[in-house]
Amino acid sequence: MPSLIRLLAVLALLGGLGYGAMWALATYVQPHEREMSVTVPPERFAK
Repeated sequence: MPSLIRLLAVLALLGGLGYGAMWALATYVQPHEREMSVTVPPERFAK
C-alpha cells in the first residue's frame, strides 16, 4: 500500500508541475501578432 501512495503522490506532483507550467505560459507569454497571406490555387475552387 505505501508504494501505491508514493505512486499517487508522484503523479499528483507531476500533474501539478504540468498545470503550473501551462498556467505560467498562458499568463506570461504574449504571442506576436502579424499579418498573414496565403495564396490559394484556382483549381481548389473549381470542383
